[in-house]
Amino acid sequence: MISCLIIDDEPFARQEIADLLALQADIQVLGQCSNAIEALQQINQLKPALIFVDIQMPRINGMELIAMLSPENMPRVVFVTAYDEYAVKAFDNNAFDYLLKPIDEKRFNQTLNRVRADLSPQMMHPMIPTQLAHLPCYSGNKLKVVATADVEYIFSDVGGIHVCSNKNYCHTQLTLKVLQEKTPLIRCHKQYLLSPNAISEIELIDSGAEVTTRSGAKVPVSRRYLKELKLLLGYQ
Repeated sequence: MISCLIIDDEPFARQEIADLLALQADIQVLGQCSNAIEALQQINQLKPALIFVDIQMPRINGMELIAMLSPENMPRVVFVTAYDEYAVKAFDNNAFDYLLKPIDEKRFNQTLNRVRADLSPQMMHPMIPTQLAHLPCYSGNKLKVVATADVEYIFSDVGGIHVCSNKNYCHTQLTLKVLQEKTPLIRCHKQYLLSPNAISEIELIDSGAEVTTRSGAKVPVSRRYLKELKLLLGYQ
């Protein structure tokens, strides 16, 4: 049985795929998501083998969503797009699976057969963005999209991954590893990432240093990362 998730901001588009998948005896639909934030949570929790992702979603599009996934949680991806035939040649050249809207049932079945033959994730690097302009976050039952440029620091504890800016305090499903690799934030502590642009001052202490951000927050810097931070700021 192949588990899958449907991700599209249009309810009718989600239902169209769900109806086609209902005819497949070996496909189990785990759920439907209307945006990238919901999708990221569901992918991390349910770990589907296959996802159908609309490219043109508001705020965080399908390409950006895939860039947020860690390799351990990367499912097989089928992009759903309204792009014309000429635009999707880029997908062909990079061996992506894709479906054009409105979906042709014959083409849909061909895609599923390719998935059945090879469930290993595709190489995403040629087309997926390397840097994240926005972070999918949540606070209580509210979903938020935070601009990466607004983030002062991010830290982890037993409660999860916390995103702090001068406008928001919220949480994200992204890992510190993904955030370090795909944002301008730098590692300053085992549990902290810091935006160099957010630094107001650095106070040297026995354990390393303590950064005061522009909003007045205090962020620890361990000895391990202090030299790298000082060099980044032009200090020897």
